[in-house]
Amino acid sequence: MARVVSSLPRRRLVASLALGAAAVLFVPVGCSKSAAPPRPQRPQRPEADTSSGGPPAGATSGMSAGTIGVSLLTLDNPFFKLIGDTIAAKAREKTLYAQVVSADKDVAKQGNQVKDFIVRKVSAIVLSPCDSKAIGPVIAEANAAGIPVFTVDIPYRGEDAKVVTQIATDNFGGGKEAATAMIEALGAAGGKVAILHFKQAESCLLRVGGFREVIDAYNAALPAGHAAIEIVAELEAGGARDSGYKAAEDALQAHGDLRGIFAINDPSALGAVGALEKAGKTAQVVVVGFDGQPEGKEAIRDGKIYADPIQFPVKMGEQIVDAIVRHSKGEELPPEMFIPTSLYRKADAVNDPDLRPAGEPAPAN
Repeated sequence: MARVVSSLPRRRLVASLALGAAAVLFVPVGCSKSAAPPRPQRPQRPEADTSSGGPPAGATSGMSAGTIGVSLLTLDNPFFKLIGDTIAAKAREKTLYAQVVSADKDVAKQGNQVKDFIVRKVSAIVLSPCDSKAIGPVIAEANAAGIPVFTVDIPYRGEDAKVVTQIATDNFGGGKEAATAMIEALGAAGGKVAILHFKQAESCLLRVGGFREVIDAYNAALPAGHAAIEIVAELEAGGARDSGYKAAEDALQAHGDLRGIFAINDPSALGAVGALEKAGKTAQVVVVGFDGQPEGKEAIRDGKIYADPIQFPVKMGEQIVDAIVRHSKGEELPPEMFIPTSLYRKADAVNDPDLRPAGEPAPAN
């Protein structure tokens, strides 16, 4: 487990945060191999500026002081996009600048992004690591530069670098909830289940660990008249829709009598739904996802996904910015702060106001 910073140099962070505001925008960051310049450099704007707005009144555009450098696993996934958007919005409330970039699931690219943050002398760095151990050397570089590092959703699990705190979903608990949903859905008949995994991410390893623990306990104390639930495959699905589709196809070909699929996030779950629709097996195979993204919730409402342990990315984004500010004021933070999931079924989707067209009344109870 990562060592947690008990006392990091805070003077520069306090001064940087106090300097105040700059614009919040998403820009791609490349690796700079030169030594840090004597003054913070103006960030390079991309060809397509996707800024969420101009700087607050009185802000110095492009300043590195008061800047939070954020590198997330991917911005193609709506879950991480929402975390990034929330960090950006919360930073603006604090008159800070959040530079949010996508690592595109590439450890080397993420390492280059962190190196660039260091060159720019940002006040704090937030990561959702592409690899929970391989990211260690660049975190250590940030440590050496006196820049505090925070992780969100995916933790750092190495031994050679330090993070201030980790804010994440209780992924192990969420995996246990997913197993509860699978047991409900399969009922006494039990049957064969496949897992669509993304082993590169620590959060997904925890989800699968929780899922397996509950399934194993269920099988060990099997109620009379109930058949066991057998996990027959654990396939790499990349956490993406297209690879989830392919992994589900492979599972169906190998196990024609498959009864259930647990997918570690909504994109891979939706890919599995597509494969089931193509194979004509939507009535045979139950899908349990994870996340609670809008499209995933719609699929639950429509009966295509049985349930999701839902996460709260807005809370995660808000809490990580709050943690940065609290740390800058000298407050000691716990090594990890977990946000529980909530199991979301069809009844929840039917009554979810976010899924109803504007003006449509809530269904009668």
